Amino acid sequence: MSKISIIGSGSWGTALSVLLSDNGHEVVLWSRIKEKAEKIARDRENREYLPGIILSDNIRVTYTDSDIENSDLVILSVPSKAVRETAKRFLNYFSENQIIVNVAKGIEEGSLLRLSQIIKEVVPFCRVAVLSGPSHAEEVGKGMVTACVAASESIEVAEAVQKIFMSPVFRVYTNTDIIGVEVGGALKNLIALAAGISDGVGFGDNSKAALMTRGIVEISRLGVAMGGKAETFSGLSGIGDLIVTCTSRHSRNRMAGVLLGKGKSLEETLKEVHMVVEGVNTAKAAYDLSVKYNVNMPITKEIYDVLFFGQDPGDGAYLRQRYVPDAGHDLQGLWRRLQGDDAQGLPGGVFGGYAQSLRLQLCDQPLSPADVLSVRIWLCGLSGPGCDSYAASRGGLSQYGAGL
Repeated sequence: MSKISIIGSGSWGTALSVLLSDNGHEVVLWSRIKEKAEKIARDRENREYLPGIILSDNIRVTYTDSDIENSDLVILSVPSKAVRETAKRFLNYFSENQIIVNVAKGIEEGSLLRLSQIIKEVVPFCRVAVLSGPSHAEEVGKGMVTACVAASESIEVAEAVQKIFMSPVFRVYTNTDIIGVEVGGALKNLIALAAGISDGVGFGDNSKAALMTRGIVEISRLGVAMGGKAETFSGLSGIGDLIVTCTSRHSRNRMAGVLLGKGKSLEETLKEVHMVVEGVNTAKAAYDLSVKYNVNMPITKEIYDVLFFGQDPGDGAYLRQRYVPDAGHDLQGLWRRLQGDDAQGLPGGVFGGYAQSLRLQLCDQPLSPADVLSVRIWLCGLSGPGCDSYAASRGGLSQYGAGL
């Protein structure tokens, strides 16, 4: 039996306390607010965030920071925007080489750091892992069969987390691609907002399927550009989490999107949902990352505009239009890279091996015919070294879109 401390008594933290208690561990569930901790401890139920799920006697509910000391493993289950502040708060109670498992999903606004990076920055003497995947608290709390992935740069750490969480109803896979796992978990919330808006406005299943399909393309493009592995996004923390978040009645991100689609303001929406909507917290950071890495993410851009710039969610522009980057976005960044160090060794000048270079720059993600058309339109307006050989590149580009 291990001592496991869970920092954060929301729905997910509470559900994990039940799971780990059922696994035979001694569990400490910490709440930031004294009155809430006392109420959960007295009722043996978190009636505000996870009603109907009874907490066993070996779950100790507390509001005292020092109670997490000497834990074998600590779980951070707080909203993404509170991860840095919370890690600092408990800094003196973490021990050398202790494993900290982050279960929130998001990107820090401003720094654009992944949450595991924040924890490592604040608590450099600890080992960090994340738990992610399609896992609604309401179902985990009831013991419904669920599968997740434990990710860490160290396979030994991921396997230690797997051993703690694994049960007959909670299967845990391991992965060392912590970048891909975190990016998938964070950005699927934006796509779920879009799927909810689609439902709220009254679009059909076809529209939502398109959003989900193109959404995972956006997520994987950014994740690969940031150093993640493409195959991660076809797994539990990628397409798996996207499916459940875009379609489930338990999804607060989808619910928020539905309310926005029906004409509610963002303030009204967040008040009605009553729980953290991570897609809203992550939207600006996701858009900034798309700019930083020169990645085409039209759905992300549209949701960002809906949330913060008053764009009408009923417009449906993210469904109808193909986003063509201007010269300040994807294509100019690609042009700069092709002229720089990345272009060295390409046959026949900058554009002589254009098809190969496109594959290199986009991390082996083939271009669609619309992408190719956008590239060609943009290149026609260029002047400078290498542009004269553009005509020679048409044969290479044609493999991506016959007849364009």
